Amino acid sequence: MQQRKVLAAAVTALCASALLAAAPAQAEDVVRLGNLKFAHYGAVSYMKELCAKYDLKVEERMFPKGPDIMPAIVAGEVDIAALASDGAISGRANGVPIYTVAGFAKGGARLVAGADTGIRDIQGLKGKKVGVTRGGAHELLLYAELEKAGLTWSDKPGKDVQIVFLAFADLNQALAAKQIDAMCQSEPQSSQALNKKFGVEIMKPYNTAMGEPVRLLVMTEKLYNEKKDVAQRVMKCFVEATALFNKDMALAEKYVREQMFKGQISSQDFKDAMDNADYTYDVSPEHIDITTSFMQKYGVGRMAKPPKAAEWVKLDLLQKAKTELKVK
Repeated sequence: MQQRKVLAAAVTALCASALLAAAPAQAEDVVRLGNLKFAHYGAVSYMKELCAKYDLKVEERMFPKGPDIMPAIVAGEVDIAALASDGAISGRANGVPIYTVAGFAKGGARLVAGADTGIRDIQGLKGKKVGVTRGGAHELLLYAELEKAGLTWSDKPGKDVQIVFLAFADLNQALAAKQIDAMCQSEPQSSQALNKKFGVEIMKPYNTAMGEPVRLLVMTEKLYNEKKDVAQRVMKCFVEATALFNKDMALAEKYVREQMFKGQISSQDFKDAMDNADYTYDVSPEHIDITTSFMQKYGVGRMAKPPKAAEWVKLDLLQKAKTELKVK
């Protein structure tokens, strides 16, 4: 009898062990990322390569510009997004339920003139056509620098500078074709214009109270409030990806050039782009409030109710992730 009990117990244990081994692994939490195709957005994109380590599956979707991501968030199609601060501020001002949870890059803008225009400083833009993408940080940076230089502007003739609104992807072609005289462009496209010799640098537009623009990582209120554990793992994945890119620029270059741009930019384009940008983690509420005030001043973003940073900047997940990963 005792032997039968021992045998039965052994069989039960073996069956339980077999069932456990056959059980599927815990499903990964899916997080949908809205991103933009720029060199300094590379670390955010690299989260896809690390996410399994954090029991996550990051599904990335590329958008033409930051404000285009907002309708996707409202529709419940995006959980986290990388975009310029003004796009995030405008979205929040108009009721998009997002929090800023980190900064991920700073810099990444350049004012470039056509190589044969003779324009070498911002005063040389008087009487010229300047291309910029509507609703991006570059529009805000351009207006701030024009005002500082005492120049007026409009998208209609009659002011010192005529603004021509074009998509980021079309600005370089327009400058090369001499349809515009200058452009305020992102990286690596502005570096490409210099390296291909159809553009010359006027300035990096960081000389106003805004300083270098900080790009924001935003998260839906739903993810932040209702899935705190998932949100924290997302933040750790982001911090590790950024730390890796800062530690190993060769890895960053390989990933950005081969995976994001599919060989469309050169090694020199990437290096020049990142000489004018940095992968980072941090953003201050003060910077966001200053950017908001500039948006109000220039009418960028059509804000129904300009938000205060204290209402929607949540940096607790970032600080915890940096502490746990021993990142400064």
